[in-house]
Amino acid sequence: MAGGVLPSFSIGGAFPDPSTPVRLELLNGFRLQLDGRDLPLAMGPQRLIALLALQRGPMLREHVAGILWPDTSTGHAAGSLRSAVWRVQQLGEGRVVWTTRSHIGLAQRIAVDITAMAGQAQRLLDTSAPCEAEDLDYRPLTRDLLPDWYEDWVVVERERLRQLRLHALEAVCHRLMSLGMFGGAVQAGLAAVAGKPLRESSHRTLIEAYLAEGNVAEAIRQFASYRHTLYEELGVEPSPAMASLIGRLKTA
Repeated sequence: MAGGVLPSFSIGGAFPDPSTPVRLELLNGFRLQLDGRDLPLAMGPQRLIALLALQRGPMLREHVAGILWPDTSTGHAAGSLRSAVWRVQQLGEGRVVWTTRSHIGLAQRIAVDITAMAGQAQRLLDTSAPCEAEDLDYRPLTRDLLPDWYEDWVVVERERLRQLRLHALEAVCHRLMSLGMFGGAVQAGLAAVAGKPLRESSHRTLIEAYLAEGNVAEAIRQFASYRHTLYEELGVEPSPAMASLIGRLKTA
């Protein structure tokens, strides 16, 4: 089976219709589905599929093997990759991954949740254009990438996506405030704060949402809570811009 496209083996008609797209979920954990039915995979094939989805393009086989099995010899890593590809191809040749002698990539018809989430975030952050109504649903932006995986290549991508999500949550909050939908704005702000409790911009956005709906007491309470947490964790005070947001209330 060395090189080229590996032979496929059918398991119980897992893919009765080749035109049906497969759904891959990486937010809040790994899940591969067809028609709402989970397709079971061992950890090795899961890691292979996740890596290809996160790289968003074909990769050299040697590079994939080196990332996924960094603590083994080149030959052992190559063998582990062939085994993982073989297991994935049992679900249907070319349905999940495609291979050549030199490269490997994710099949184009797979719907990946992180792609949808990133698209939503980019639309929200583009202030020059209106976003779709469904983009104002903040819930997809609260999910973390593979939270129980600790490989370096996952950790780096998780933090990149987290920053994108948090910026998008703050954007949702501001857009909802502009529409007078203050309850939703507060919920989006709370989600942003929960995503990274020491992030000042998220707390500031939430405070602005409280003020927009007239809940001055909640705004002051949120500031006091953040100020206490920030001092306890880092020994610093909120920025002057943050303090002035509440200071203006006390002098009004």
